Amino acid sequence: MVDPTLEQLEQQAREQGLLLRLQVSRPLGLWTLRLVVAQPIQEGRLQLLGEMKAWAHGGKRGLQLDTMRVVPQAPAGVGALVWAATLAWALEATPCRQARLLAIEDESLQHQRLVRYFQALGFRSTRRLGAAPADLPLRLIWGGAGQLMVGECQVVLARAARRWQKAVAPSPECPLG
Repeated sequence: MVDPTLEQLEQQAREQGLLLRLQVSRPLGLWTLRLVVAQPIQEGRLQLLGEMKAWAHGGKRGLQLDTMRVVPQAPAGVGALVWAATLAWALEATPCRQARLLAIEDESLQHQRLVRYFQALGFRSTRRLGAAPADLPLRLIWGGAGQLMVGECQVVLARAARRWQKAVAPSPECPLG
């Protein structure tokens, strides 16, 4: 499967009755991104289903993934769409080829789930941010302690796109026995 472009993902979202929108700005040579997936609920009103906030700087390792949210009642695949669209944007609009995020360590079980989820998307652990003085600058950026993880944008895009395609693919009819 060829990885989808951002334009193709927007079209696929429309076909599912979803709106995929990006807000990008470029202050001080940084890219800032807010990507949202929403669903029309009535004339002129939208329900936010998922979002990603990120920033990027020049350089291949510059994509920093900050906040990813999906509401519990979102249709299947919205999270995968958010991931795929974010990575497609990064590959198309920036020089970034790696993405970095922090699996926040608020509660042990939830932290373990986050790490497994990010690993399934193609991220690998690089180091733990804790209480060491050397960790303070990164903790200020990320907002807490946790596992710093890095992923290749192309790998994460491919995995997220497969999940998105699987979520929106028509399911085969099951014959009644």
